[in-house]
Amino acid sequence: MSFQIHSIRKLPFFFFFFTSRSSPKVSSRISPSSSAFFSTSIVGAEDPILVRDYIHSALYDPNYGYFSKRSGSVGMLETSIKFNKLEGRRAYLRHLDKIYKQSDISWFTPVELFKPWYAHGIAEAIMRTANLSVPLKIYEIGGGSGSCAKNIMDYIMLNAPSRVYNSMTYISVEISSSLAKKQLETVGEVRSHLSKYRVECRDAADRSGWGDADLQPCWVIMLEVLDNLPHDLVYSENQVSPWQEVWLQKQRDSSNISEIYKPLQDQLIKSCIDIIDLEKDHTTGGSRGITAARNIWSKAFPKPRRSWLPTGCMQLLEVLHGALPKMSLIASDFSYLPDVRIPGERAPLVSTKKDGSSTDYNSYLDAKGDADIFFPTDFWLLERMDHYCSGWKPDVKDQASKKGKKRRTITLGTDQFMEEFGLPTKTRTKDGYNPLLDDFTNTKFYISVPTHNTK
Repeated sequence: MSFQIHSIRKLPFFFFFFTSRSSPKVSSRISPSSSAFFSTSIVGAEDPILVRDYIHSALYDPNYGYFSKRSGSVGMLETSIKFNKLEGRRAYLRHLDKIYKQSDISWFTPVELFKPWYAHGIAEAIMRTANLSVPLKIYEIGGGSGSCAKNIMDYIMLNAPSRVYNSMTYISVEISSSLAKKQLETVGEVRSHLSKYRVECRDAADRSGWGDADLQPCWVIMLEVLDNLPHDLVYSENQVSPWQEVWLQKQRDSSNISEIYKPLQDQLIKSCIDIIDLEKDHTTGGSRGITAARNIWSKAFPKPRRSWLPTGCMQLLEVLHGALPKMSLIASDFSYLPDVRIPGERAPLVSTKKDGSSTDYNSYLDAKGDADIFFPTDFWLLERMDHYCSGWKPDVKDQASKKGKKRRTITLGTDQFMEEFGLPTKTRTKDGYNPLLDDFTNTKFYISVPTHNTK
């Protein structure tokens, strides 16, 4: 397999976001309490929890999680937008504003706004790269309204040899029962798709749901999934102090929640830190004099550090590589989020929408099941985690070990991906403005395929 990508270029950061949207010893330092109240079933006074567990509950708890309470938060357009009939950007924005006001939906995903063309680009990438001598199997994690699945199956039905369509399997792994039902209805609009499609309502990050490892080649699609995966938070008092895990605890006789800091113990957190520091430690080594100077500087001008770690992504990749060792992966998500108020590297945007207007919160602890929590994706880190979870754990001192990578990967801007695999003329307005290429410069695609170059 090979990728032939043309005209790759750096992208400007222009943002156009449619949502407008048995414990170890505990440190004695406690953060200022948050005024946010959350159910004691999530954060108890006696049993603190990791930040990732709090975020998971705030988003996915079946009773009060954001995606459970707001099953209509993912929008679905009744008809595709006729971009070629719009005069230009101003007309497109007016049309978009009208759609949002009519639906009062929190957001429309790119696959919905640009249907069927967005999904057709993904289908073409799969068709161009897959081994079509074996039955095509596609998994989609978090299928939204089902538009991606239907549009991909439409494309394969119309453009691939009939044997490819007739023997294919498309499986949606969806944690939300309401969205799972919607996906079946959407795909069922084409009757022949239903015999090849099924929805498994479960958590994709739970290894037990996958059963025995499937050794056959397959594709995994994750669109706007990584940004909503739980993250952990680590804290350091200054530039040279060791990282500590952040846990949350409800204060006694109060509804306030406090952060508490513990020495590193959680394996997912430690693995993420190791992966991030792997190259950093190799390239930024210094003399004893430099180290001493840094220690003195950190004491004179202490600067606390906070870093958000994509442990949910790490866990999901570990599960996928274990269950589907020959998978190929296509993921797309935000590479950058502007105006984030929450401190820390890779910090999330926490936003809620009510009566058509959006509000961004200053603290992740303000999310009480009524707010979306979404993170930028560090695609450099995503690639390293992908290699790590596939079984490649090189010793940084042995550069020759890089020859043993089990994955071939590439990261592309959305415009690059669509210019290569899609039909950009279909999303272009009369004056040449193209929202798919021009407005999504803070989103990227990540493609990862297995390689036999493991010696």
